[in-house]
Order: sequence, then C-alpha cells, then structure tokens
Amino acid sequence: MRIIDLFSGAGGLTFGFYYRVRNNRFIRNKKSKFVFANDVDTEASKAFIHNFPDITMINRDIKSLTDEEIYEMIDGEPVDIIIGGPPCQSFSTVGQRIYDEKATLYEEYLRVLRISHPKMFVFENVKGILYMKETYYAKDENGKIKYETVGKKKNGEEKKKPIITGYGKPVIDVIKNKFANIDNTLGYTISCDILNAMDYGVPQNRERVFIVGVRNDLSVKWVFPNKHLGTPLRIKDAISDMPEVSEGETRTRYEKPAQNDYQRLMRNNSEKLTEHYCGEYGEKMRVVIRNVKQGQGRNDFNKLVKAGKIDKKYELTSGYSNTYGRTSEDQPAPTITHNMTAPSGIRCIHYAQNRALTPREGARIQSFPDDFSFSGYMGDVTSQIGNAVPPLMALELAKQVEKTIRKLG
Repeated sequence: MRIIDLFSGAGGLTFGFYYRVRNNRFIRNKKSKFVFANDVDTEASKAFIHNFPDITMINRDIKSLTDEEIYEMIDGEPVDIIIGGPPCQSFSTVGQRIYDEKATLYEEYLRVLRISHPKMFVFENVKGILYMKETYYAKDENGKIKYETVGKKKNGEEKKKPIITGYGKPVIDVIKNKFANIDNTLGYTISCDILNAMDYGVPQNRERVFIVGVRNDLSVKWVFPNKHLGTPLRIKDAISDMPEVSEGETRTRYEKPAQNDYQRLMRNNSEKLTEHYCGEYGEKMRVVIRNVKQGQGRNDFNKLVKAGKIDKKYELTSGYSNTYGRTSEDQPAPTITHNMTAPSGIRCIHYAQNRALTPREGARIQSFPDDFSFSGYMGDVTSQIGNAVPPLMALELAKQVEKTIRKLG
C-alpha cells in the first residue's frame, strides 16, 4: 500500500498506517510504504523524522512543493491512498475563527489528489469544519483583512474582530463537492462521518470529522470501522501507573508495574519516561487547583468565592465554564489540546494530583506509546500531541483501508 502523508505533524495518523498491533505490541506494518510526508512545522517534522526514519519528510510549506517534485517522488508508480488533515485552528470552535489561508489549505490536498490519482483518501479535521461557511472580509489596499474595535479587554487592550462583508457556502459542502468532482476524468465517492476516539480504544472523548473518498472508477464501497464493544477506557486506565509529579519536578522512571493491557501496550517495553514533568504555579492557581474537585471547573470555584468560603481576590474573571477544570477518574479524558499542561485550560487538571497533566500523560491519553519522541520546547511538544489523530484510532482506520483496497485485487 503506497501512501502520501500530508499535513502529517508528528505523525499520529501516520502511526496507524505504519504499525499494527500483535500480541499487545506495536509492530511494523510491512504492507505500508510511504511515498513521502509533508509538514511545514520544523519541530513537528523533527519528531516525525525521529519516529519514522525510513519515511521521506519534506519540511516545507506545501504550497512551495511543485507539481514536478511530487511527480518525481511518485516515480510513475500507483498511489493507493493520501492521508492527512490540514491545520484545524481556523475551524476550531474555541476562540475566534477566521476563514483565512489555513482554512483553504484543502486546495493543496486537492492538488496532490489531482497529481497522484490515488485509489482512496482519508481527510481529517475538527467538528467546527461542519459549521463554518465561506467568509468574505473587507480588505485594505494590501489585501489584508480589516478589523473593527468592539470594546476593551480588562487589561485595557482593544478587542477587535474582522469586518465581514458576506458569507458563501458551508465549507464542508465545498470540500465534498470539489473532491467528488475534481475534473472530467477524476472524482471520488465521498463518505463523511463524525468519529469519537473513545469508540476505538482511546481513553479520550474526542470527536473528529473524517471524509473518506474512493475513486469513482473503482467498484468498492467504503464503510467506517465498527465501534469497539464495551465500556470506554477511563483516564485512570490510561495513566494510573505514571509516577507522581510535584511542581517543578521531572520524573524519568516507572515506579510501579503497568496496571492493565492498555498501559502495557503504551509502555511498549520502554525503560524510561520522557516529557513527564510539571511546571510551577502562582499562589492563585494553587488555591484554584486545591479547591476544584473532579468534574468541576471555573464556575464551581467561583461559587465558593461568592459563598465567602474563598477570598474574593481569587475569583476567576476569565475563561469558559469548563476551564480550570479537574478531570474525572472514572470517565474518558476530555479532548486533549495544546493547553494540556496549563491548569487554566479546558479540564486538564489531574484527577488526583494538584497539577495539570504532563505532556507524557497527554500523549498516553492520545494513545502515543511512551517511546514516541516529540521535539522542541514545551509548547511545541504539547501542540504535536494535541493536534494529532490518536494513533489507536488511526490503526482502526488503516485496517479498514487495507480491507477496502484488498477487495480491489
């Protein structure tokens, strides 16, 4: 199976096609051969190269990758599948969404489809892509989006938002239509669904949109992988074997054996831990963490302030209702994001310890094995983890792709 891997990041989706699980161990899937991978982020590309040294990684803006270069790497051989998900920040429902150049990077994915004519493609993105429309903005003489002031922040800075002049079609419809009808000779039968990682062996409640295309001239139908039966794994199932970490501390050794098959799979015979550390907090953050119980967050803490149980100087005046939240040990983890190490993030305080999750715990929850390496400073590492498709979810998709392609003979 020949694969082109676009917008690969550190390689979560890659992992699912690169490996398979046998006897609760990750082993190389020898049926998969990668033509090349591409990502613009330097640190993510370094991590990718370290974890997948036999895959050619092109660390450049995909727009600078010429048609001729792509043809040369394909080398006249058929491509079975393209995988990847363009950057999702533009579609995220957290923060201010902008229909910018990143939101239209699917056009580059489309370009590589047009060049390589793969049998299939798998395109992944956040749920927010379902709710965004083409958006047109007022622009200045240099083509830059104009902004208007809509108020002031508490620190005195102006609040601004882009000036919108109109809307077009839903972005998801635009993508599906363009991929279904690329030109007179090439198009794909499109299947689109929302999949939740916790239905595929990942201890995390993480919903993502998957668009899968099968080339129109092929007589095979795509079916999304079946959900796992049974109760989803809990966050405690994922990380209860990890050594405790205090503020300002780094731990590099396991202190107790794995507690279940998931933890044994994640250890992958590793002898040491990396990226398992905790930062230091200010006094206000310590007060918040100590007083937020499992399943609680910002609003619950502020109720204690209003009831006079906590000094008013600690009141939380910014954030969403699920920020400053503590995870619940008997539930799958909430969606892991790049803010996993910040107690002020969206429900990322450890269920039992008074701190945020460590990067390695976030990686565990995402289903990256403990010997998977990340690169750069903490922000780089947490972005590589939070932006990824969970590897175990990717494994299920890859198995289903293999079955589908096998039917073609």
